[in-house]
Amino acid sequence: MGHPTKSRARVVSAHPFEPRRQSVPRGIAFRLISVGCYSLMAALLKLASEHGVVAGEMLFYRASFALPVVLFWALKSSGISALRTRRPWAHLGRCALGIASILCAFQALIMLPLATATTIGFTAPMFATILSSLILRERAGSHRWLAVMLGLAGVAIIMVPGGPAAHAAPLQGVVIALLGALGTAAVVTTVRQLRHTEHVGAIVFWFFASSALVGGMLLFYVGSQHDIETLAILAAAGVAAGIMQITMTESLHATQVSVLAPLDYLQIVGALTLGWLIFSEIPKETAIFGGSLIIISGIYLIWHEYRATVLAKRAFENYK
Repeated sequence: MGHPTKSRARVVSAHPFEPRRQSVPRGIAFRLISVGCYSLMAALLKLASEHGVVAGEMLFYRASFALPVVLFWALKSSGISALRTRRPWAHLGRCALGIASILCAFQALIMLPLATATTIGFTAPMFATILSSLILRERAGSHRWLAVMLGLAGVAIIMVPGGPAAHAAPLQGVVIALLGALGTAAVVTTVRQLRHTEHVGAIVFWFFASSALVGGMLLFYVGSQHDIETLAILAAAGVAAGIMQITMTESLHATQVSVLAPLDYLQIVGALTLGWLIFSEIPKETAIFGGSLIIISGIYLIWHEYRATVLAKRAFENYK
């Protein structure tokens, strides 16, 4: 019979989200690559929409071109066992939520400026706070609710209710973007439950596989023939999505979420830059002000979570 401490150490190190080798610089480097790939993917998909590509087609091509990249990474890092699942029905629910939210996100990309769609996506942590309180029965606290209200105020400013009729489509796009963020928050809540029993490779692989399957079925209804240039844009977006997922996961293996999460807001900088360079988009004052409130709210949530974790750790150490 093995030593209990050693046995427990083996179990903990097998956890799919446990860092293999702590390295803050390595984690930051992976996260920056992930952020850059996300910005590139979003810009390429918006560019594809100007070539007539619709959200259902984006779902298929993104997943199809990302799947080989993700599969190669999963098999190389952990072998075929990483793809096995103990909870197929839980994966089914996670995939359904993920596909619905990503379709909303893609439609928002089509309808809104790149930076606006990206910024509204960062309301997902606020919705995650609400869902964690309602579903997981986690106590949110006044600080987290204050951050949620601040972020939602930022969304209200971006929407500018009562504008002229010419703004009807962007406002519709904002609503769709919010639905996508709500779906993303639901996915985060689901993954938090899945990760206790499932390897991260299985969670990522089965989502991309199901996205390719559903996207393939949607092609029969919304698909159309595209030229080589458009297919090349979609292929590049899919590869970027695969690399984004891999580097994001590797960053979580390298260091703590509290170190990495603020870097995600660089996606907004990337969206602003690419939106200006590729689409000549210049954000309005209301979008800048509302987006700033969303960013402040998100960073405050990150800081508050980090502070709560540190205090809990200190309390545990003092108790010991």
